[in-house]
Amino acid sequence: MNQNINNHWDAGMTWQAYRDQIDELLLQGKTTGADNSAAMLDYAKLNQARMRRLEGHAQLLPEVTADLQNLPKGLKILVIAEGWCGDAAQVCPPAMLLFQHLGIEHRYVLRDHDTTLIDQFLTNGGRSIPVFIALDSEGNVLGEKWGPRPAALQELRSSWVAAGLPFEQQAELLHGWYAKDKTAAVQQELAQWLKLMAANL
Repeated sequence: MNQNINNHWDAGMTWQAYRDQIDELLLQGKTTGADNSAAMLDYAKLNQARMRRLEGHAQLLPEVTADLQNLPKGLKILVIAEGWCGDAAQVCPPAMLLFQHLGIEHRYVLRDHDTTLIDQFLTNGGRSIPVFIALDSEGNVLGEKWGPRPAALQELRSSWVAAGLPFEQQAELLHGWYAKDKTAAVQQELAQWLKLMAANL
């Protein structure tokens, strides 16, 4: 893919800056993006708590870190996310811990700040997040994105949508799945994706 998105990389935030922005906005009664409705603020507060819990308690799988110990250097990861997004709250903290462990530089951009980026990485025609994009040192995209969620959960989510389940019921099922999985699928799929992307360096 002959595509360079270094301008988006340059505009990206560190994990700490991303988290700080979410926290600061919530103190002002706001969240990331334009929708500051009561419902969206409730989602953002729930997801803030989820991120804090995962940051402190998620454990990297020894088999995953061992499998990636010889990963070539030079990979950068750009993540598209939002503070109110439930999948981002579940996926980004363990991903961050994995990238930190591996010494992979990673930055975060907000989906709705500049939709020209997410519109290049749609999922089934939609702006689903989080999305992980692998870059080389010059900002060239290395291959297919990963995200917004593990494959097994993506299939379930599609079936819930097809069955017409209400959003609140879908959200309950989604977060229940993440709780039972304990970040294993996220780590395992990201590990396989990182190896594929590093092979393109």
